Amino acid sequence: MPFANYKLPEASLNAAQKEDLIHKTTELMVSYFGEIVRPTTMVLVEEVNDGGFGRADEVFIMPDEYRVKR
Repeated sequence: MPFANYKLPEASLNAAQKEDLIHKTTELMVSYFGEIVRPTTMVLVEEVNDGGFGRADEVFIMPDEYRVKR
């Protein structure tokens, strides 16, 4: 069973974009392993709260201009 786990900053994608990411990831897995994996491919899109992750010893806060307008 292929499994993809995306961890994205909170509010970086809207619902339609998440759905598209799931579909495209499933298609990617099928392109590698064949149709046999489609029913068992799991894609998890997790949103991480501001301050909940960092890079190069710096805590990341998502700028407002990059947030999805809800």
